[in-house]
Amino acid sequence: MIEPCKRHIVLVLFSFLLAVSLAHAQRAAVGIDVGETKDKFGGLTAETTALTGVNGDFIVLKGNQKEGNPSLVAGAEIRFPVDTGSHATEFAAYVGPMFHFGKHFSAGFHVQVRKILTPPSTVNNQVFARYSMMLLESPAVFEYKFRTAPRHAYLQAEISPEFTPRYKAPTSGSGYPHPILEHGYYIRGTAGYVVGKWYARATYETRYFHFSPSLGNPSGLANWRTDAVTGGIGIVF
Repeated sequence: MIEPCKRHIVLVLFSFLLAVSLAHAQRAAVGIDVGETKDKFGGLTAETTALTGVNGDFIVLKGNQKEGNPSLVAGAEIRFPVDTGSHATEFAAYVGPMFHFGKHFSAGFHVQVRKILTPPSTVNNQVFARYSMMLLESPAVFEYKFRTAPRHAYLQAEISPEFTPRYKAPTSGSGYPHPILEHGYYIRGTAGYVVGKWYARATYETRYFHFSPSLGNPSGLANWRTDAVTGGIGIVF
């Protein structure tokens, strides 16, 4: 669980980065999402709780479509579940190019750093404290706008494999070594509608980690799947 002081520090840092990005971005969108997340660890029963997210997306450099130059985009997000004792908290920031193919379709990739704080589990009166993970991700990103007018609908998709994370032992200590990742993936789909300076969107996201059977993954307790459905609103600058 995140201590209140650490959560406050994270929010202050996010607000600072947001203000700096807004000052230098050529276009920006800031929003909040609420919804539900379901987490399942190993063979344990899946747990569900409410989820809140704050996000910012920015066009740092707008590319020249006629010359084929991509736009440089950047962004950040934080995701706080209501029940941090059974669900993961996430922080992420990214930067990457987006190439435009005509007026409606664009594609690119992000270089993304994500911090995931996974919760412990109690099994047979014993606590299994999980390692937190720092991930380097490179999701492919696709976006389709149905119109180029200020009022338009759009679809966006992201997909990425998960690579070996950098682990950090829990502050309470752990009697186990960190697990060894076999494979994992991350998929996110978004449908949204922009009206002038405002937007609304709905998002589904799934993330899965499968670790090798080892001392760091007893009974598969480190294996993790999370699914989240959210709806949000935001403002475009």
